[in-house]
Amino acid sequence: MDRVEEYRHIIERILEAHHRIPYSHGEIESKLIIDRDRNNFMIVVVGWDGKRRVHGCVVHVEIINDKIWIQRDGIEDGITDELVAAGIPKDKIVLAFHAPNVRQYTGYAIA
Repeated sequence: MDRVEEYRHIIERILEAHHRIPYSHGEIESKLIIDRDRNNFMIVVVGWDGKRRVHGCVVHVEIINDKIWIQRDGIEDGITDELVAAGIPKDKIVLAFHAPNVRQYTGYAIA
């Protein structure tokens, strides 16, 4: 299995597990969106919490140039530790939600 295919598999497995966690309040549905052709992986939520409409991206991960770019990470404990525990080296993970000049201090890839 090549590296990108391995990354896809790991990301899908991690996001699938988070996607299956039900919300404890409201009528909120989690949707797992996977675009393997473009290497985009997302969890979005949609529904209602009382009278308040809920719709938004919880997590967005992309594979760009053999690195995993975490564009948004709204998962409670974050997914970076899970990626590392699954065997992804820290120098292959870009925390894209941090400004480029801050990334050098994160312990993860810069770009």
